[in-house]
Amino acid sequence: MEKNLNTLEVNLRETKTKADVKKLRLDGFVPGVLYGDIDQNLNLSIKKNSLEKFLKSGNFMSKVIEIKVGGKDYKVLPRAIEFNKLNNQPIHIDFQTLSAGTKVIVWIPVKFINENICPGLKMGGVLNIVRRKVELSCPADQIPSELIVDLAEKQINESIHISAVKLPENVKPTILDRDFTIATVAAPTVVKEPEPAAAEAVAEGTEGAEGAVASADGAADKKDAKTQEDKAPADKKK
Repeated sequence: MEKNLNTLEVNLRETKTKADVKKLRLDGFVPGVLYGDIDQNLNLSIKKNSLEKFLKSGNFMSKVIEIKVGGKDYKVLPRAIEFNKLNNQPIHIDFQTLSAGTKVIVWIPVKFINENICPGLKMGGVLNIVRRKVELSCPADQIPSELIVDLAEKQINESIHISAVKLPENVKPTILDRDFTIATVAAPTVVKEPEPAAAEAVAEGTEGAEGAVASADGAADKKDAKTQEDKAPADKKK
């Protein structure tokens, strides 16, 4: 049944005991539940390798998926997934049915583009990402796959707020009381090397000081020699 990347093969599950569920997992399936705008919740089983393909595709929890159960087609959204704490393998998943009027809360990843031509970054600035994902309230049929932030004209010390991101119609952030920050182009923190002329001046000054010390040492040596001569016995002076 896997016609495209958004279609997942599922079956009705008839497990009644914990032992049944354990055997299901040993046979390579993951138990799940479908709830939402349906007469009653449906118990599901999903092929583990099919589910893992979705997990590796990225942004799984915000992806609308098509499934077929009991002869009916559903558009669903993953709402919760449980993993084994030892091997990090999926062991249970919940899906919610979607319809045109359904509103959902989802986390959508932020994608930054044109970093290579961003003026602030070219001048040595650093992209400081405050939010890699943003929580949105969306109609079920208008969930964006990602939020685009264009850095083409961003300068050093400039901030990018949610108001600068173009959202689809009827899609809103769940935080409405402030224009929160998604990222900033921070000033560089690396200390610049001294200019060549300044470095040369410092070097010359050091050499002069070393010469002065050498002269002083020479004068001291001569003085010590004269003092030793004066102190010598008279017969040696003859």
